Amino acid sequence: MNRSHEIDYQIKGESIQIVEVELDPQETVIAEAGAMLFMEDGIQFETKMGDGSNPNQGLFDKLLSAGSRMLTGESLFMTHFTNRGSRKAKAGFSAPYPGTVIPIQLSELPGNEIIVQKDGFLCAAYGTKLSIAFNRKLGSGLVGGEGFILQKLQGDGKVFVHAGGTVIERTLNNETLRVDTGCVVAFESQIDFDVQMAGGLRSMVFGGEGIFLATLRGTGRVWLQSMPIRKLVQALAPYGRNSGKEASSLLGGLFES
Repeated sequence: MNRSHEIDYQIKGESIQIVEVELDPQETVIAEAGAMLFMEDGIQFETKMGDGSNPNQGLFDKLLSAGSRMLTGESLFMTHFTNRGSRKAKAGFSAPYPGTVIPIQLSELPGNEIIVQKDGFLCAAYGTKLSIAFNRKLGSGLVGGEGFILQKLQGDGKVFVHAGGTVIERTLNNETLRVDTGCVVAFESQIDFDVQMAGGLRSMVFGGEGIFLATLRGTGRVWLQSMPIRKLVQALAPYGRNSGKEASSLLGGLFES
């Protein structure tokens, strides 16, 4: 794995944030397909199969790596943005729904890696390796739904992770934390992650917290989000169902008057 490019950045906005990356000549940032907001003159982009962390990777290995990303629901391809000009240039990236951008320096983490929810990766310095991380406890991951397939980000550069709503960073000291399965954004790789049933039958049916909870144990940092995309969709769904009726009632009232 190549040493990652050292990129400068600024995070802008409050409730709906973007990350603005400044690239020196020949520096590259990789991003999810469709994440680009803008790019200045001099920056060129290419859609490639894979993250480019291993330039000597053969076609079969590229297919295997890219295919594994499809298991997380992400695109088979990634976009590489390179500054081909003679001076610094900027590119901006935004996530597909409102939330917070978390900058993480991989070289400061144990093992130079972090585990991220399946749709949490936004962009990263070139040289970062993306792969999938299966939960060792296969059964609980399958029934838990959101805890089975995760992404692993490895390298020594800067990565940017997107979270819905407000972000909470917790540091565990040989402790256990139980969290709504969709609210886990990322955690250091030495943390033990599992998905377990929430409690008794009455709690699961009437408690309103869902049937399963994510359990994080150990020592290290954990990042949580207040509004995962699942909760956002559920909150907006009733308005979507009623919008047609409300619109027709409003139009009817206008014509009647």
